[in-house]
Amino acid sequence: MASRIEQLQEFLKASPKDAFLRHALALELVKLGDEIQAEQYFHANYLEQPDYLATYYHLAKLKERTGHVQEAIEFYELGMRVALTAKDRHTYSELQSACEDLMD
Repeated sequence: MASRIEQLQEFLKASPKDAFLRHALALELVKLGDEIQAEQYFHANYLEQPDYLATYYHLAKLKERTGHVQEAIEFYELGMRVALTAKDRHTYSELQSACEDLMD
C-alpha cells in the first residue's frame, strides 16, 4: 500500500494546482521533518492561491520553527489581511494570536 505522501503526490499529478492537496502534502512532509520540501508546497500555495488561508498559519509556523522569525511575522500579518478581506474573523484571530505570541 502506498504511503500517504505517495498517494498525495499521485493526486497532485492529476490536479497540480489543487491547494488542498498541496497543503495536505506539506503537512505530511512537516511530520517527517522535511521542512524544506514542505515549505516549497506552502509557498506554491501562497504564490498561486493567496486566498487559501490555511497556508499563512502553517507557513508562518514553519518559518518560526526554523528560526526565521521576521518572515513568520510577515506571513502572519499577510494572512490577517487576507482573512479580513475574506471576512473570516476566526482565522484572523488565530493568526493574530500566533503572531502576538511570537512577538512577546
